[in-house]
Amino acid sequence: MAIVKKELIVQGLDCAHCAGKISGEIELLPDIISVSLNLLTQKLVYEVNSSTDTERIKLKIIEIVNKHEPHVEIVESIDVNKEIGASLDERKTKQNYSFLDEVNKNKIIRIILGVILFGAALLFDLQIIPKVIIFLMSYLLIGGDVVHKALRNTAKGQLFDENFLMFIATVGAFGIGEYPEAVAVMLFYQIGEFFQESAVNRSRRSIGELMNIRPDYANLKEGVLERKVSPEVIAVGQIIIIKPGEKIPLDGVVVDGESFLDTSALTGEFVPRGVEAGSTVLAGFINQSGLLTVKVTKEYGESTIARILDLVENAAGNKAPTENFITKFARYYTPAVVIGAALLAVVPPLIIPGALFTEWFYRALVFLVVSCPCALVLSIPLSFFGGIGGASRSGILIKGSNYLEALNSVKTAVFDKTGTLTEGVFEVTSVNPIADLASERLLEYAALAESYSSHPIATSILRSFGQEIDKSRIDRYEEIPGYGVKAIIQAKEVIVGNARLMERENIAYDSNQDIGTVVYIALDGEYIGNLAISDKVKQDSLTTLQGLKQLGIKKLIMLTGDSKKVSERIGRDLGFDEVYAELLPDQKVEILERLENELPRKEKLMFVGDGINDAPVLARADIGMAMGGLGSDAAIEAADIVLMTDEPSKILSAVQIARKTRSIVWQNIFFALGVKAIVLIMGAIGIATIWEAVFADVGVAVIAILNAMRVLSFKVDVKIKG
Repeated sequence: MAIVKKELIVQGLDCAHCAGKISGEIELLPDIISVSLNLLTQKLVYEVNSSTDTERIKLKIIEIVNKHEPHVEIVESIDVNKEIGASLDERKTKQNYSFLDEVNKNKIIRIILGVILFGAALLFDLQIIPKVIIFLMSYLLIGGDVVHKALRNTAKGQLFDENFLMFIATVGAFGIGEYPEAVAVMLFYQIGEFFQESAVNRSRRSIGELMNIRPDYANLKEGVLERKVSPEVIAVGQIIIIKPGEKIPLDGVVVDGESFLDTSALTGEFVPRGVEAGSTVLAGFINQSGLLTVKVTKEYGESTIARILDLVENAAGNKAPTENFITKFARYYTPAVVIGAALLAVVPPLIIPGALFTEWFYRALVFLVVSCPCALVLSIPLSFFGGIGGASRSGILIKGSNYLEALNSVKTAVFDKTGTLTEGVFEVTSVNPIADLASERLLEYAALAESYSSHPIATSILRSFGQEIDKSRIDRYEEIPGYGVKAIIQAKEVIVGNARLMERENIAYDSNQDIGTVVYIALDGEYIGNLAISDKVKQDSLTTLQGLKQLGIKKLIMLTGDSKKVSERIGRDLGFDEVYAELLPDQKVEILERLENELPRKEKLMFVGDGINDAPVLARADIGMAMGGLGSDAAIEAADIVLMTDEPSKILSAVQIARKTRSIVWQNIFFALGVKAIVLIMGAIGIATIWEAVFADVGVAVIAILNAMRVLSFKVDVKIKG
């Protein structure tokens, strides 16, 4: 039975604790297969069977959301790409990431009026009853919405949220005659909430900016006419026009024009990339100079950019163990502290001689204010999402915070060779003619003979020759599969191929022991020299592997299908601990499984491959990382992490981002729990007041959220020490 995926936008949802309760209750609905509520993108995604009454489920979900957060607005997910010509400004308005959309102007006015009344009650010498009335009016103006939410949630049996805690604490302060403190605590709580919402909104805007690589429109060419349409309505094979300054809306091939493209949104690289007729271009690139005519090769839903956006937006669904732990911790932490506060208010006055109920009740109020876990529940997911967003800006796609966290436990890194550590492009490394023949002449004979072949070896010879081939000089050409080629060039027979071809033709030759592929050349049955051809190691492969060692990776292993001699030489040059060569794909999987079984329990293994040939190994590894997966469906499907360029140094960047994210996560955990623990103890022994308690709640939350946002702008440093 098919699965239907639905999406709702929950605008105005800012409470992490409430988001957890909403998704937990939706998950219990009998028809729900899975549900994910992302507080940062405000998206609620759920899956049901195709036979399910989706309208009924949607109404049930809306009912659950309204029960917990009636102030939010729930709308169907709007796909602005289906609205032809929708502008970027329209999208930002519909996504509701704007700061003005989030701020309740009426609330600000009420708070200002409340502050004026509060100041009047403090400054003027009034009798007790008028003073209490003014304090009460000020309290209701400043915190009326908090009181309303608390009473509403209490009536529904929903206790232990921040509104309930603040309501009980401030009403309790009124009850014991601490009127100024009750109003001031509510005021500072609201100010803290304002800054907290602003911090979250700032993060949302950062994420929104990351999503701005989505194309707004496409210029469809119809005969001699041109029409602006949505990218989603364009089919494979149609022609589009990309003008200077415009985003490329769909993957395709250039059929006319030359230009330079800004690829930084997808690859993190800021050096413009030149394209011409025959070049492949991807949606999300920005055309900088010339006019391009492009033939579309993929529909929008299958384009690289659509899949990238989906990965980044939905990465929060795969939660890290730390995230899951904090969510579970918060469920028990708040009720435990509330129960502790109740015992603190009641037990000491009963058993301690001379203990005053009002004094211990005040200490219990401090306990209540401190207990809200928002600093952890909100800042930890925000840290991981920031890490994923920061990685995306560097051209690294991470499919979930679980993979980002797992990178910190990698101690064994396994690499494919060709296309991963090497260019995957053959080049002539040495030309070795017999004594009386010039190197240029030997290379010319080889190039003429290979000019009709499409084999990578032939291509490398033609590239090394570097001159136009006059094919009129070639009278006859014959390709010999598995051996090489024969050609008649101006009445002379030229044979180009491997040692077996020389032996088959009974031609005596000088064996070449160079690393790589050796091509032997004979002229009219006489050996005239050879060429050594090998794959080129990428410029940053060595520094990347050295950097991984410095970052604490214990073992570097190469798995390759290439020859043993070539692989061992490259492995030795790059500093690998172990090299396994001449492997088939299933043999790579066998070796990888054995290596994983040998690992200590808490250590992880990472495999880095090209994303196409190594799909089985990528899928089997603890962390599969696809190198150069740009535009590769196999890479995006099989890998857990996709590097959008062919640079091995991106691996170092990914590990550094993972470690920075982990550092910020634990900073927030220790800071939030540490401050709360100190204030709880101080409150219990009568040192702390509700003022300190408000800081331990709202102040800590704001600081933790601001700290979490640092990872969004983290700058990676792949320099190697020593």
